[in-house]
Amino acid sequence: MSIARRSRALAVAALLAAGALLLTACGSDPLAEQYREGSSKGYVAGDGSVTEIAQDERGDAISFAGVGEDGEQISSADYPGQVLVVNFWYAACAPCRAEAEDLESLHAAYADKGATFIGVNVRDTADTAKSFNGTFGVTYPSILDVDSGEAKLAFTGSVPPNAVPTTIVLDAQGRVAARILGQLQDRTILDTLIRDTIAESAPE
Repeated sequence: MSIARRSRALAVAALLAAGALLLTACGSDPLAEQYREGSSKGYVAGDGSVTEIAQDERGDAISFAGVGEDGEQISSADYPGQVLVVNFWYAACAPCRAEAEDLESLHAAYADKGATFIGVNVRDTADTAKSFNGTFGVTYPSILDVDSGEAKLAFTGSVPPNAVPTTIVLDAQGRVAARILGQLQDRTILDTLIRDTIAESAPE
């Protein structure tokens, strides 16, 4: 096969209960409540499925850049040799809110350990994005992509983030190593993807 896809569907299915518990924990969040009730409020929902690509079957490196919430320039080129975890999100997306704590927890766990998190906000103004970060304790930066769409466009044709949220893991060469389409059902799944991708470039 041209692209090695090892679906972790069984693992994801087994963890749906954990995802339900996560949403229950967000019970004070009306958007999370709407999500539980099946009201999508305009986002395209993925099912949390995982796609992995073998090292020898990955495409070209992806370069992307944009302006952050504080007007700073953010570029993938600023993180040479790092595994990049790129999360596509926006503030009114209920599953984005539900997974925010897990993403931040993993960001903190991998600080200075070979992986960096970058968000790509596809809809919001800076004030809205910063309000979200304050509410959910998110400390990693996000590119505001609503005007240009250039960051999202950089992934088109490789592993397009065609649902929000989508989380993509780029290897140390900037190539797509894995994608989670939809809400992260359990942080151990992304933890494993990050750890395995970091290990690929570790000296033997």
